[in-house]
Amino acid sequence: MPIEYKRDLDGIDWAQLKAELASDDFDNGRTPEQYQRSFAASYSVCFALDGQRIIGKARALSDGVCNGYIVDVWTHSDYRRQGIASTIVKQILADLLGQHVCLFTDDMQTFYLQLGFAEETTGMSQVIGQWLQKA
Repeated sequence: MPIEYKRDLDGIDWAQLKAELASDDFDNGRTPEQYQRSFAASYSVCFALDGQRIIGKARALSDGVCNGYIVDVWTHSDYRRQGIASTIVKQILADLLGQHVCLFTDDMQTFYLQLGFAEETTGMSQVIGQWLQKA
């Protein structure tokens, strides 16, 4: 069965997504409800499905004018090196035309360079309060 790319949240099983991420050592601690809220608040989303199984995902935050931020890019380890993440990211980028798009990566610089990103040497961040806890 070919991989299907889904651009909306209809029918996404958030508990299944959480389980897939955890089984692939890619879970950052969000609950299924927090994943749902994160994706619902996003400017653009894309999921890769093998049948009913979620095997990839990404989303973008954006003001819709000049700034976008790609986050939560993941492809299940069993499906890597098949062009799935490239397809997901390209679909997200198509929604961000005319915008400055940034992302952070610890170990996938070569992948993103191949998609046209350039390394930048500046950037700063902080967690406000406790990670994943609403004040």
